Amino acid sequence: MKDETIGIQGLAFHEPLLFEQGSQGRRGCSLPENDVPEVKPERLLPKKLLRHDVPGFPELSEVEVVRHFTRLSQWNYGVDLGFYPLGSCTMKYSPKINEEVWRLPGFSRAHPYQPESLAQGALELMCELEQYLAEVSGMDRVSLQPAAGAHGELLGMMLIRAYLESKGSPRKRVLVPDSAHGTNPASAAICGYQCVQIKSGPRGYVEPQAVAEVMDEDVAAIMLTNPNTLGLFEEQIAEIAKIVHSKGGQVYCDGANLNAIIGISRPGDTGIDVLHFNLHKTFSVPHGGGGPGAGPVGLKAHLAPFMPVPVVEKKGKRFVLNYNLPSSVGKVRAFYGHFAALVRAYAYIRSLGPSGLRRVAEVSVINANYLMSQLKSHYHLPYDKFCKHECVFSDARQIPHEVHTLDIAKRLMDYGFHPPTIYFPLIVRGALMIEPTETESRETLDQFIAAMKRIAEEAERDPELVRSAPHKTKVSRLDEVKAARQPNLRWKGKAPGQGGSSAG
Repeated sequence: MKDETIGIQGLAFHEPLLFEQGSQGRRGCSLPENDVPEVKPERLLPKKLLRHDVPGFPELSEVEVVRHFTRLSQWNYGVDLGFYPLGSCTMKYSPKINEEVWRLPGFSRAHPYQPESLAQGALELMCELEQYLAEVSGMDRVSLQPAAGAHGELLGMMLIRAYLESKGSPRKRVLVPDSAHGTNPASAAICGYQCVQIKSGPRGYVEPQAVAEVMDEDVAAIMLTNPNTLGLFEEQIAEIAKIVHSKGGQVYCDGANLNAIIGISRPGDTGIDVLHFNLHKTFSVPHGGGGPGAGPVGLKAHLAPFMPVPVVEKKGKRFVLNYNLPSSVGKVRAFYGHFAALVRAYAYIRSLGPSGLRRVAEVSVINANYLMSQLKSHYHLPYDKFCKHECVFSDARQIPHEVHTLDIAKRLMDYGFHPPTIYFPLIVRGALMIEPTETESRETLDQFIAAMKRIAEEAERDPELVRSAPHKTKVSRLDEVKAARQPNLRWKGKAPGQGGSSAG
């Protein structure tokens, strides 16, 4: 055995549940004697809310708890460990300088209830961030409140509905392409609209004629993603916007993929009325596992009276929170937005500057097209044309060998790569949606390409090897259907040596 291999495979920890560890009477801390009279819980809380015993509750020392959660953390996969090619999710590396800026005491320790006079730095940052986002998107105003992309979609549709109501009618329907993110029709439906699906044309775009055929005075808006989920730029978006505007409708743009065009194309210049940003994608804020995220909404001036309150504004030399918007849709989030995410995005923009932001788009497009050109000889490419930030393959060439998209994704794990997004967008059967992002080097992309090519060859030569993958992970292929339909969410056993413990 070579010295450099010692320990690499020997320290793959198996970690049992907390309920399977510890011993009765074991403690992780010691507390001094009470120096105040003891009060029985029954005197403070209703009896029905009290629970005196938690069967099988684990009792552990501090080091056992620390080791347990540290070992579990080593099972996780993150962008700091390796390539994370999730199409549409843009899981790119997040510069650590952004974290350092956020941790400055004036930001991280600021309390949302402190007076404006003591929060001028935070308010100035928010005001400037709004201006930056408006400038790069071609919008007039930006609300920083939404806490995620889908939340931004919801606010966008709320703004459109409020505006149309002020004109006499909210209208009834919203047009949504078949390639849209699933949250688009959900956001429209929550706002009381009926969704009408528009099929993409043979080139992967929404065609103006398809919009014109269903556009009338009952349509409130169209929701377009640009670039769309196929990684293609909606080349006729300006013409589509004219068709919608001619009937009094509004144009909403899902800006989830803004990282492919930032600094090159401004959505506001193509007729967009409302746009949401994914700060946790385009502007590098870490995301996944539920947060943190931020989904600010850019809007044209005619929608500004309906913005959620408060709005950060500059009055002379001071920054204030303006609550005086009589037509506002109200608050959509506690306080002023996900401030930690806003600071990180601000640091990202300031560190890159205009030329750096444009370079982000250029490199993301170069990487995606390089990857696409290298793999299209091994995987079916439904739309064989110049893409933007991501490309979408399918398993059509592997199906004759009874190898499917899920099998390819599982086998990738054996080669040390996180699988890409699979089975989305829905308009591509057996989709493999790959986004390399601009932060990956050519060496990394070449390693990923080599693994994908090897899997394509294995599918022909030894398909069972791919169908039974993964083989080198901590657990092998799971029964995902059973896990989804019959989840086991409760521990029914007892830890060794335990017979229950008191919660008091």
